[in-house]
Amino acid sequence: MHAMQYELTLPADYDMGVIRDRVARLGHLLDDWDGLGVKAYLIRERGLRGSPVDQYAPFYLWNTVEGMNAFLWGGGFQGLSDDFGRPSVRQWTGLAYEEGGGSHARFAVRRRQPVPASGRLAEAVGDAVREARRLAAEDGAVLAAAAVDTSRWELVHFSLWEHDTPKADGDVFEVLHLSAPGLDRLPRGRRW
Repeated sequence: MHAMQYELTLPADYDMGVIRDRVARLGHLLDDWDGLGVKAYLIRERGLRGSPVDQYAPFYLWNTVEGMNAFLWGGGFQGLSDDFGRPSVRQWTGLAYEEGGGSHARFAVRRRQPVPASGRLAEAVGDAVREARRLAAEDGAVLAAAAVDTSRWELVHFSLWEHDTPKADGDVFEVLHLSAPGLDRLPRGRRW
């Protein structure tokens, strides 16, 4: 599993209806993308749920590098780059994925944190795996994942929720659409 996200931080007076319309019009195009586990089309709006910005920030969990590369180098990502400029794309190696009991993702939480500089790496990633398991067990959780970027030594925790009161710390996003063609093929549990 590979996690990926890019963020388009928009002007404070940007009409977020433009993003909502874009996702309503184009979101289905990844509903059957080969190699994609799940793509959550995420926005956050300035002043809502603690957000300081207007932002479009899709989050992906990929089953295959080939699927991710086909998206980035093929037509999928080019349309966004043409319309908004090419954003920096963050990537993390998967540590854990767990399914929750929820069924309809309405909100997402993403928390990035540094891997502690001291201590054993196995303990730090073990804690991340346990956090994914804990989040998935919470009421209303649809899924939870943990991943690491070893170039920055950064952990990312990502979870999807049915309700707007998630039991997770981090940036809260609204889910506009969920493409999940390979959700059933995302490997469960710890990834090593």
